[in-house]
Amino acid sequence: MDCGGHCCNEAHPPISASCYERLTAGGVSPDMFESCGYTRVRTKENGECILSENGKCRIHDRKPETCKAGPFTFDVKGNVIEIFLKHESICPMVRLLKEVPEAYRQQFELAAAGITHLVRNLTEEELAVICSIDEPETEKVAELPRWDERAA
Repeated sequence: MDCGGHCCNEAHPPISASCYERLTAGGVSPDMFESCGYTRVRTKENGECILSENGKCRIHDRKPETCKAGPFTFDVKGNVIEIFLKHESICPMVRLLKEVPEAYRQQFELAAAGITHLVRNLTEEELAVICSIDEPETEKVAELPRWDERAA
C-alpha cells in the first residue's frame, strides 16, 4: 500500500469458483460480486470504491489471483498464457521490480502461479470476455503453457 494502492480502483478482478468460495467463506458478502460474462469483484458503487475501508483494501489478506499477480496481467492465445507487465505509468511498483531482480523473480513466480490457476479454472466463455478487455501500457514478458503437460 506504500505505492498508494489505487490499482484496483478501476479494476474488476476476475474470480474463479474456488476463489469465490474462499472469499465468501472468509466473510465477503456475495453482494461484493457481479457478473458481466465472468464473475468479478464489484469495486464501485455510486462512484465510491467498495473495497476500500480507511484507505485499505478490505479483502487484501485474501486477494483474488489477479490481485496477487499485479502488476503482471495476462492474455490467452490457444494453449498459451501470455504474461504482460504493466508500465510504470500504471503501477509504480514496476520500477522496483526492474531494479531488484530477486523481487521481480519472486513476484513473477507468484503471478504466474495465480494466473495459471485462474486460467485453468475459468470457462472458455469467461476467458473470451476477459481477454477482450484492452490493457494498454503493458509489455509481454513471458509465455506459459495453458495446461500442465504432465497431466496430458
